[in-house]
Amino acid sequence: MRHATSRPQRGFAAIAAIFLVVVLAALGGFMVTFSNTQQLTSAQDLQGSRAYWAARAGLEWGIGSVVDCANNATTCVKSVATPPPNCPTSPTWAAPFEGGFNVTVTCTRTDYTEDAATANKFIYQFTSKAFIAGSLAGSVGFIERSVSASIECAKVDPVAPSTFITYLCG
Repeated sequence: MRHATSRPQRGFAAIAAIFLVVVLAALGGFMVTFSNTQQLTSAQDLQGSRAYWAARAGLEWGIGSVVDCANNATTCVKSVATPPPNCPTSPTWAAPFEGGFNVTVTCTRTDYTEDAATANKFIYQFTSKAFIAGSLAGSVGFIERSVSASIECAKVDPVAPSTFITYLCG
């Protein structure tokens, strides 16, 4: 009588090896994608910081063009008999800021009259925007930062014996 002998199965190790290779390849692909995303996020964070400081520089330029702090750095008194100047025009820098940023500065001046016949209070509202020219909102390389500030200049009536009118800005 003949007994049927079972043959050992072959090929199972090959299927397990192929499965393992596919899983490891998928994991490797995920790690490359994750690494690229991390690098892009880090670069955008750095560019965002550069954009902020470029916008801040534009804002300081705008405020400095209205307020004369060279004479008195503690109170920034504009010691003239005429009202503070009109808003400055946006500057044109010869080269972009660090990181290739262009900066635009907008200013709005509003005159107010309080207990006087002529305007004696002036409010300046500045907005400075730093951006990379040519990049579109929603694109990967789009970075933009905007900062704003307001200052008030008020007429200070002279105190006897002085007759010198000053404007205090701050």
